[in-house]
Amino acid sequence: MAYKPQYCAGQTVIADNRRKQMNPDHKLTKLRDVSDKDIVLIMGHRAPGSAYKSAHPPLAEQQEPACPVRKLVTPTDGAKAGDRIRYIQFSDSMYNAPCHPYLRSYLESYRFRGIDPGTLSGRQIVECRERDLEKYAKDLVNTELFDPALTGIRGCTVHGHSLRLDENGMMFDMLQRCILDKKSGIVKIVKDQVGVPLDGEVKVGKPMDAKWIKANSTIYHSLVGTAYRDDAELIEYIQRIVTLRVKYGFMPKEAQLWQKQQKSREPRSSS
Repeated sequence: MAYKPQYCAGQTVIADNRRKQMNPDHKLTKLRDVSDKDIVLIMGHRAPGSAYKSAHPPLAEQQEPACPVRKLVTPTDGAKAGDRIRYIQFSDSMYNAPCHPYLRSYLESYRFRGIDPGTLSGRQIVECRERDLEKYAKDLVNTELFDPALTGIRGCTVHGHSLRLDENGMMFDMLQRCILDKKSGIVKIVKDQVGVPLDGEVKVGKPMDAKWIKANSTIYHSLVGTAYRDDAELIEYIQRIVTLRVKYGFMPKEAQLWQKQQKSREPRSSS
């Protein structure tokens, strides 16, 4: 029988949303259309239209020795061209952002090739070859993974993810990389991810309404959404992991005994 990934435990809408985002067979809903040029401007690694800088010659010119692994693994476009490694970094508000740091690393690993994701307390970075990054960044910005008010593209000074939203529902950003046009309701990015002012502005659309945000959030929050303690299946799963981890670290025999006891309690099939 073919193995079917479960992706994560849980029986709430939060768990369902997490599974959808991690599942590469689930097509992410496109909500906006930020152009290739604007993606390049937001990241700030090169001028739009300029050539990609390289870290090594194209693979076709390197005349590497025969290698069975090289025959098995198809290089990405960026690796083929010898592109340098660049990054994009996100900060997600704890107030029902559609994605969050740990989940970003999981879903990127399932959906993208040749990446190096990293999760910190309030931010998530993904590094890869430059032309590959620009392609991946379009999916990360143009789909349901991003909300103009609750998601920040921040290469530095990421503070704000755990603070209350301002009067307009925007996440705090000390460098004010994006502003809300109160007249049109559209969020405009006016600085790149490290805070360098742009010559123009990048429009990333209107923030999603509260109903959509609550229905599509992947963050447990007892005050503004679904409480972690309300997901019994997830709590049971986490308790099992913690129990086994502690017992195996302290006294492995106790952990093996505990597993046997749990197994004896499982209902047997009538076959």
